[in-house]
Amino acid sequence: MTTTPRNVLPKGVSASDFEQALAQIRTIVGADYVVAEDTALAPYNKIMMAVPDEQHAPSAAVMPDSVEQIQAIMKVLNQHRIPVYPISTGKNLGYGSAAPVERGQLVMDLRRMNRILDVDADLCTALVEPGVTYQQLYDYLQEKKLPLWFSCPAPSVIAGPLGNMVDRGVGYTPYGEHFLFSSGMEVVLADGEVLRTGMGSMPGSNTWQVFKWGYGPTLDGIFTQSNYGIVTKMGMWLMPAPPDYRPFLIQYPEDADITKIVDALRPLRIAMVIPNAVVIAHTLWEAPCAKVNRADYHPGPGAISDEAVRKIRKDHNLGAWNVYAALYGTPETNAANWKIIEQVAAATGGTLITDSTEQGGRATQYRFDLMKGKPNLGEFDLYNWRGGGGSMWFAPVSQAKGSETLKQMRMAKDILAKYGFDYVGEFIVGWRDMHHVIDLLYDRSDAEQMKKAHACFDELLHTFAREGYGVYRANTAFAEKVAATYGPVKRDVERRLKRALDPNNIIAPGRCGISI
Repeated sequence: MTTTPRNVLPKGVSASDFEQALAQIRTIVGADYVVAEDTALAPYNKIMMAVPDEQHAPSAAVMPDSVEQIQAIMKVLNQHRIPVYPISTGKNLGYGSAAPVERGQLVMDLRRMNRILDVDADLCTALVEPGVTYQQLYDYLQEKKLPLWFSCPAPSVIAGPLGNMVDRGVGYTPYGEHFLFSSGMEVVLADGEVLRTGMGSMPGSNTWQVFKWGYGPTLDGIFTQSNYGIVTKMGMWLMPAPPDYRPFLIQYPEDADITKIVDALRPLRIAMVIPNAVVIAHTLWEAPCAKVNRADYHPGPGAISDEAVRKIRKDHNLGAWNVYAALYGTPETNAANWKIIEQVAAATGGTLITDSTEQGGRATQYRFDLMKGKPNLGEFDLYNWRGGGGSMWFAPVSQAKGSETLKQMRMAKDILAKYGFDYVGEFIVGWRDMHHVIDLLYDRSDAEQMKKAHACFDELLHTFAREGYGVYRANTAFAEKVAATYGPVKRDVERRLKRALDPNNIIAPGRCGISI
């Protein structure tokens, strides 16, 4: 009796060959760790994108607990030409969740590989496996009473550092550019060989987590946002807990204030007066996290009106823009830099807030926690704004210039309103760049909204691309279209690498638009 989900088989693989492969894999990991029944596969088929679930339906899932098991599985998959989709925690919600990029792929769920392999308190480094969550690492540091912080993304309790780094995610402490603060990977290649990047390639090396480069070409980058290997270990740099931490919020009353905000804060960010990523959140990003009920202000269809948004600001003490950042250092250095922050806030017409209970409440507190590397789930309140379980994150990059922000906001707001959706967005200022993160929220139970959300995302993508704005991450339903915006030469090089490293095209074909 077959246990394969009805009509969901890997492309070009017969039911009998697939069952034979699953039988071989069961002998490797044990029958309890191979899932092929429809009901049990539901967590791997749940998506928030505006496409049918069936488009990303997996054929089965396997849960190895060691590198050796992964190597043995890859041998079987190569033999049968079965594509595999590796995930770490599978909580990349706004970009595709745990579902495979293409229908019929076998999900390799690495959650059982959840060991914190090493933490060096002197060198401030850690070595973790894919299944380690931020909450697990945080609890470990607290239990051991180690004065070390890390950077994590907003919905961080259930997500993990390895998966977020491999997808080149960002966080909110001074170590917020996560790939930049990684050091050393272990990667299982498509043929089962194990590569350790950087200093890890040298037998007996004890500098794997402290010197990123090693000798010769630096290879780590090709294993981020790609499908060239399965990352099974990652080194990461931790931040010494500062003697003095001063988080703050600056609120601004008008949408147009965004230009002066960015231009005033950019020099402070580049000079590292403000050492962490500056978040500039719009009203409707804050509102659901402050438990505002959308229906109280806009009960009908279509996008919420500007008048209703202004009323939300007034009723709930929210800014048009809400700027979050922090100072990290000694009391003396922070006291000196704090005067600069006060001057900038006063000169730009902002209201400076330092106590999360004073104004903003819950929405402010979760931000203050994130900026000191404390995982939480505060940002998940965004999904209550519209209801219906639909969410796609659109994330174009721009220069950190005020004129760019206002231009991008107006472009996005006009396109979203055209399809009946609200502008729920924030800007994250790196050093010289900004990530503009827009959460396209809609109701997946409404077929018409599904169509509109898909068309809206498509128009956002191509309109922004025509203006020279590329996205830095993308959901799996639009991976191919996003990759196409980056031009043919880059894509040709990616295909050449794929052919060299994965000639059977079995690791996540289509991920980030990469296939043979």
